[in-house]
Amino acid sequence: MTASAPQTLGTNQSRAGEVHRFEVAHVERDTYTVDVRGHRVQVDQPAELGGTDTAPTPTELFAVSLATCVAFYAGRYLHRHGLSRAGLRVRTGFTMSSDRPARVASVRLVVVPPPGLSEQRRAALLAVASHCTVHNTLHQPPEIDIELEP
Repeated sequence: MTASAPQTLGTNQSRAGEVHRFEVAHVERDTYTVDVRGHRVQVDQPAELGGTDTAPTPTELFAVSLATCVAFYAGRYLHRHGLSRAGLRVRTGFTMSSDRPARVASVRLVVVPPPGLSEQRRAALLAVASHCTVHNTLHQPPEIDIELEP
């Protein structure tokens, strides 16, 4: 069903130009699944939208991807400086646009640092977390091609 992604240099880094491949497959109704490097992820829709609510929606996973990337970068910053990650959290909320096309209008992320972090470390933590891969991608969107198989 899937082709594995290439070996990565780190959790969030890979060689420029490497193609990461996977395939999304229909399960039933509005449920889809994908295997990513041996990890299975599903998406669904809430029952009130016709789904069975067995998994997050693709849009929720979009926001989750950003939040977890910010958390990862913040955590790596703390680890790199010998600081505890205990208590690190990223609270996230998003709103949908009221006009068309359907899209996320805004995302708000609040980084909750571990207790006792100095103001200087808090500022550095926020600066590092604000430059995670997903955040950078949103600021410099990739080229996206959607095509139909012949």
